[in-house]
Amino acid sequence: MIKKPVILCVLTFPLLFAATVFADASNGKIQVSENEEGFRFTEDGADVLFYQRKHKSLDGSYRRANYIHPLFDLDGNVLTEDFPEDHAHHRGIYWAWHQVWVGDKQIGDPWIAKDFEWDVRGAKIEQCGPDSATLRVRVLWKSPHWTDGQGEQQPLVEETTAITVHNAADNARKVDFEIKLLALENQIRIGGSEDEKGYGGFSLRIRLPPDIRFVGRVGEVEPQRQSVEAGPWLDMSARFGDTDVVSGLTVLSHSSLPGYPQRWILRRRGSMQNPVYPGQHAVALSNETPLVLRYRLVIHQGHAEPTAIERWQKEYAAVGER
Repeated sequence: MIKKPVILCVLTFPLLFAATVFADASNGKIQVSENEEGFRFTEDGADVLFYQRKHKSLDGSYRRANYIHPLFDLDGNVLTEDFPEDHAHHRGIYWAWHQVWVGDKQIGDPWIAKDFEWDVRGAKIEQCGPDSATLRVRVLWKSPHWTDGQGEQQPLVEETTAITVHNAADNARKVDFEIKLLALENQIRIGGSEDEKGYGGFSLRIRLPPDIRFVGRVGEVEPQRQSVEAGPWLDMSARFGDTDVVSGLTVLSHSSLPGYPQRWILRRRGSMQNPVYPGQHAVALSNETPLVLRYRLVIHQGHAEPTAIERWQKEYAAVGER
């Protein structure tokens, strides 16, 4: 039996290269196109997701970049929200923290998109075989509260994120996120909200229809004010369109995550969903070895059976770094 070769997507960014974008056309079913705002992923002409590269704001407030919106289900319904009325700083699929410290100085608040910049210095489209495509971006975290003697903002953290979109198969689509954070200054720490909820990290601002159902490894989960235990995965299913058709979104946490399995902040209305990391107590970032955070979304039709999700979780645990 002839084994199929394993194709790895590998790209190394120099530390401070010019702010350019390299966009190669995809040859598989997943197509990626670039415009002034960011990158659009489609499959056979149908929208999958959009990565927001350029900063955008709401009348000058809540300026943000480096996130996903919209994200679509397999029937073309939009799953995510941007600038929602109840929490205008929420945005699609994003990864952000309330606390960013340099020593004993707190630098802006990326969670609420205040006094913070995401300088996307480069992007690369990689075709990883015929079944997926990866967008790899290098992002420098900056703030007006951290500048040089000439008032120029200086980078605090180098983020390298890979977003891999897979072809839909068996009524489901996988989207992988690998986020690497490397400190560019000494004594950098990041943390969630400083209250007992501790929310922060990989977050999803999805639409919340009245029939939204949360299911984890422990069974059906009822959201609480504080974080809850649900296991390494969490499924959210509802009728997101104008019909009675149900679709869902499962979040899988990779077994390499610190604190695995992480606790969850869940809400039935007017908020985001979040596998919490690191919580209210900030943790240090290394300037030698990046912190790696890895999550997989599975967008599926109908209610996903727990046995199927456990199989997805096992498959994801076997996936190495890109």
